[in-house]
Amino acid sequence: MKNDEFVTIPGNWNFNFNYFAGESASRFFRELRENRRIMGTRTQEGGRVLVPARAFDDETMEPTDDWVAVGPEGTLETFTIITAAFPGLPEPPLVMGYVTLDGADTALINFIHGVDLSDINAAAKSLSKLPRVKVEFIDNPQGRITDFSFRLV
Repeated sequence: MKNDEFVTIPGNWNFNFNYFAGESASRFFRELRENRRIMGTRTQEGGRVLVPARAFDDETMEPTDDWVAVGPEGTLETFTIITAAFPGLPEPPLVMGYVTLDGADTALINFIHGVDLSDINAAAKSLSKLPRVKVEFIDNPQGRITDFSFRLV
């Protein structure tokens, strides 16, 4: 094997599992399902709003228990355009992006809809301007991160 040769290791991740969401994430997902709103938690020190909601401030490790609704609009912070098929995802091309919702201090990731992907380079150039987006819920939320996505405003 040459030093500049890349290694490829075949694999298959196909397994069932249960995700234990914990208290804060459980409430976050219930809010999606029952109230169609995105909630964050405010830190005690500094008042940052963490989204998705977290039980602890990631800077001070102090507990957070002040819940606040954020959005429904926000700003695209960064993105990727997926052009290859991946099991479990819709057919490409797709856009996924991190969005900081109005009233939040952290971003969350989800699909971005409403982007003309007929020319990937033009789409990337347009998204690089970090446009405004709006939360769009599915008809029957199930308490999952897939209950919503973002659409260009």
